[in-house]
Order: sequence, then C-alpha cells, then structure tokens
Amino acid sequence: MKTRRQPPRALIEGRAALIVIDIQASTFRDDSPDRAIANMPGYRARMLKARQVIDAAHTHQIPVIFIQEIHRSDLVDFGRELDGDEDIHCLDNDPNTDIAAAEMGYLPTDYLVPKRRYSAFFGTDLEILLRGLKVQTLLLCGGLTDVCVHYTFVDGHQSDYFCRVIEDCVAGSTLEAHEAALRAMEYLQTGARRPLAEVLDAMAARGRETPR
Repeated sequence: MKTRRQPPRALIEGRAALIVIDIQASTFRDDSPDRAIANMPGYRARMLKARQVIDAAHTHQIPVIFIQEIHRSDLVDFGRELDGDEDIHCLDNDPNTDIAAAEMGYLPTDYLVPKRRYSAFFGTDLEILLRGLKVQTLLLCGGLTDVCVHYTFVDGHQSDYFCRVIEDCVAGSTLEAHEAALRAMEYLQTGARRPLAEVLDAMAARGRETPR
C-alpha cells in the first residue's frame, strides 16, 4: 500500500536560513592520517564547496548561522560522546576548534551557535534565533552527514521546519554512512536532498522577490 503523498513543496518555503554545521579550522589544518573523527574521501573539497552557498546567502540577504562543536578542555561535557568511534575533539583550548572563518567567508553579521552535542538544537539557543528571524526553511551544509547534519535535520523536521540538505556540500564519516544518512533524511521529507546548483538558483530567485 502506498502512503498518501503531500503536494510538492518549493525548495525554499517562507524565509530561509543557511545552517553551516561544524566547518571548523581542523578541516583545513589537520593533515594527520589518524584523526579524532573519521572523514570520507573528498571531505575537505566538499567543505570548500560550501563557500559558494555561503557567499550566495550573503548576496541574497539570507541569514547565515554557523554551528560550532566545542567542548570544555576538562572533558566534563562529553557525556556519552566518546563511547563510540570518536576520540577527544573540538576542545575549547585548541585553535583548530575555531570556525574556519577565512575559508568560509565568515562575516561579523553572521550568527554563531556553539553546541556541546551533535544536534545544533540540543541545549542551544538555535530555535530562539530561528524564531526571531521568522525562518521556515533550513538549508543545511557541513559535516558529518551521518552525525551532526543528520541529527540537526531530524530535530528541525520534528520542530516543523522545512529542511533541505545541500548534498554537494556535506560529507560523512564514510561514503556508505554519508549515502545512508542522505537517504534517511529524504525519507523524512520528500525533496530534502538538493544539489548545490538548485539551491543557488532558489536563493537567487528568493533574493529577487525580497524588497531591499
């Protein structure tokens, strides 16, 4: 039996915000073969590609919200996060934890939301910020597709936001995990997976509709 289909949704419904998840300095500075968190092949190139959508958001006056995973150096706030495959990472006394500001074109007018857990909603003020900005659509880029992007998507979905993941501008711990997470997000919202070119076109169209 087929499920009832909702009518097709626009890529951007109402006001949008670009959510840049955990694109931090370590991505571009840490070349060690043994990383605290595994990255799929091509991870860095996909993060660099996110700069295109960030620049477009700035051009078309779409709010850009940078999410930063950060943990206290005494490890008190890791909780169960180290029970799986990940080693200690994103400590507050490590400059590699900083947002990759130069690579991502971070502006003083952008928003920064630090988080202690995988979801950008959990224990942060993200939802208060989104309400203040009157946002309905979340455009997601960054990493990891199968962890922080996926869990942020799920919480956004459960909070009734329209969620779109820019599939060219996310990367996972492995290629298999990346693809599985994209399929899981598409299961929750038909049309959730969007290529960068489509998102750039939708941003430009929305920019033309918005009064200056």
